[in-house]
Order: sequence, then structure tokens, then C-alpha cells
Amino acid sequence: MIRDKNIMVGVTGGIAAYKACSLVSSLIQQGAHVKVVMTEHATQFVTPLTFQALSRQPVYIDTFDEKDPEKIAHIDVADWADIVILAPATANIIAKLANGLADDMLTTTLLATQADVYIAPAMNVHMYAHPSVVDNMKTLVERGCYFIEPGAGYLACGYVGKGRLEEPDRIIEAIEHHQKQQSLLSGKIVLVSAGPTREAIDPVRFFSNRSSGKMGFALAEAAAEMGAKVILVSGPVTLKAAHPNIERINVTTAAEMYEAMHVHYASADIVIKAAAVADYRPKQTFEQKLKKQPGDWTITLERTQDILASLGEQKKGQFLVGFAAETSNVIQNGLAKLKRKNLDAIVINDVTKAGAGFAGDTNKAVYVNRSNSQIDMPLSTKKNMAQDIMTFIAKDMKGDLNDGR
Repeated sequence: MIRDKNIMVGVTGGIAAYKACSLVSSLIQQGAHVKVVMTEHATQFVTPLTFQALSRQPVYIDTFDEKDPEKIAHIDVADWADIVILAPATANIIAKLANGLADDMLTTTLLATQADVYIAPAMNVHMYAHPSVVDNMKTLVERGCYFIEPGAGYLACGYVGKGRLEEPDRIIEAIEHHQKQQSLLSGKIVLVSAGPTREAIDPVRFFSNRSSGKMGFALAEAAAEMGAKVILVSGPVTLKAAHPNIERINVTTAAEMYEAMHVHYASADIVIKAAAVADYRPKQTFEQKLKKQPGDWTITLERTQDILASLGEQKKGQFLVGFAAETSNVIQNGLAKLKRKNLDAIVINDVTKAGAGFAGDTNKAVYVNRSNSQIDMPLSTKKNMAQDIMTFIAKDMKGDLNDGR
């Protein structure tokens, strides 16, 4: 995946800068074209001449050192790069990039590039866990940067813990895997529903459920990272969908979600109904707040339209995926839903199990397709599970899915 790619390696001022020499050497050996941009502090650890010899390219340090009068160096390098790797990435460069600072050659180039940016942090274990560093990394992830987590072990500062720059071969392996994943759904349109719906009783009261939308949003992010254009139909949640490939449509009621899903259904290649839609709504609603009255209050409910069943009935080539949140006879009920609603696959989870309920950051489930291939997905973050599910769907559409993944 990196042969013949133009790769810019950004080297910052940390002791792990020596590992960047091996990284550049390995990239060159695997057929990549490499240009190195260093910060002034990085030159205190490794000389520019070392990287020039390894890359057989000029090394860039000073924004105002214009080697070619016909080009602006930081713009030229930014446009040239297919991939950018920051290794090592210090807390300082992460903070600068997160806040849009451009005060040297490396930061100005980073702001100008449209390439995929991979960040390999290296710092003291306590620095890596500091809330400001965590927030800055989260900001960069939301903007589409990809982090290669540091390893754990003995650090140069004497501490033992997480913060050691990942080994060069592992960095390249992670980039190749991510580049391959990015092309899995290239050209596909993915329609995802997420979150709860709200059914009003009066202006201040409504029926809803415990869905946070986290699983649906994770699926939308995973699909976007795999190259798909994503249409995310979301109920009322506080989550953000920052990936540029995601178009978000906000709805409140089951009827609004029904309409939005059907408007975009015909153009979609993959449709995932992850929203927890209300099955019932009040038969009568009130324009004014109902005042407290003596005695009981009875509310008559009526059925909402079944979004997933209607999509299954109208299916014309879409790969349709549902979710089944069950509390008993989990697999049996999920399989029955797959057949009843004409699905291509279903993700079944027992919401009574620890770590698999609503609102949390983790989940455990079983992916089952219409050929009855079943894949157990153990407890993991919803982000990791979403990546697995989208990979299964991509393989399933090609007929490559099997119980061994």
C-alpha cells in the first residue's frame, strides 16, 4: 500500500527521534518516496544530514529557506505528499496541530496538506494521560487524523508505562492496514440511522428510550473512514459526527425518521438501522402542558410505522442490516427478525449483559447474515466493534465472509 507513495515524515524534538531514521529507511526500502521535515528541536537529537542521506532528498527545517524560487516550499511539500507521518509526535506538536498554530516549517506544512495524517506520539506516561493532551488528540481524531498508539515499556525519562514510540515496522504495518481499510467501501453510499426517537405527549413531556446513539455514530464514522459517503439520520443526541464524508440529518420522531430513511433509501448501497425507534406513540397529543390532576392518568398508545420492515419490503439491491437488542432467547429472536424483515444481516446483542447495554462505550454482539454465518464479537469499544461490523459487511457483499472472519 505504500510502494510509490509520496510520504512526508515530520520529526519533532524528542529522544525517540532516532527511531525516525529507521522509519525513513524502511519506507525507502519498501518503495516509497520520502521527504523529511524537521523542527529545530529535532535537530538537537538527529542531524538533518542523516535524513538527507537516508531519503536522498533535501531536508526541510526553516520556513523561509526557499530552495527553489519558483515554489513555496511548505506548500510544495504539502501538495506533494500522499501520506504524512509524524514520528515522534510530541505533546507540543499535537497541541499546535489541534489549535491550528503555524510557527515553523512543519506546522505550516501540516496546515496546508490534504494528505492522510498519521500521528505516532512519544512522551512521558503522565504527559500522554494529561487531560489537555487527551483532548487535543480527540480533536485531531475528529478532524480525520489517525493515531498510532505508543507502546508500553521503559521510557527515556526513567518511568515505565505507555508513551514509547511504536516500532517503525509496526508504524508502517498500521498505516498499510488503515490505507487498505480506507478503500473497502470506496464509492459506496451508506445510510445509517442512530439514536432514540421522541414521541410527544405535550410541549414538555415525551416517550423515549435509553439509546445514546453511540453505536450508530461509530458505524457512520467507520464507514466514512473506509471511503464511503455516509448519510446519518440521527434522533436527538448530543454526539458529533465530524468526518467530512458524513452528511447528518437530524430528526425527532419515528415518523420523521421513517421519512428521512425512505428519502435516501433508493440511492444507498448499504443501509444500517441502528436507531432505537419508538414502537408506539401517544394517540392524542396536547398543544398545552397538561396540569396535574387528582387520580391516575391513562395514555392510549398507537403503533408507529415499522421502518426496518418497510425497507425490507422495498429492497432493490441494498444490503440491509438491522440490530436486535434482546433480553431473552437472544439468538432465536434475532434470527427471526432477520427473516421476518428481509434483512441481509443482523447484529444481535443481549442488553442485559455487562458492558452491552445502552449509553455505554462498549458492546458485545453476534453478527449473523442470511446464510447463517455467525461471528461472535467479544466485549470491545463501540468504535472497534463498528469497524469490525463494517468490515464484515464489505466482505459479506463480496461473498467473502465466513465464520472465521
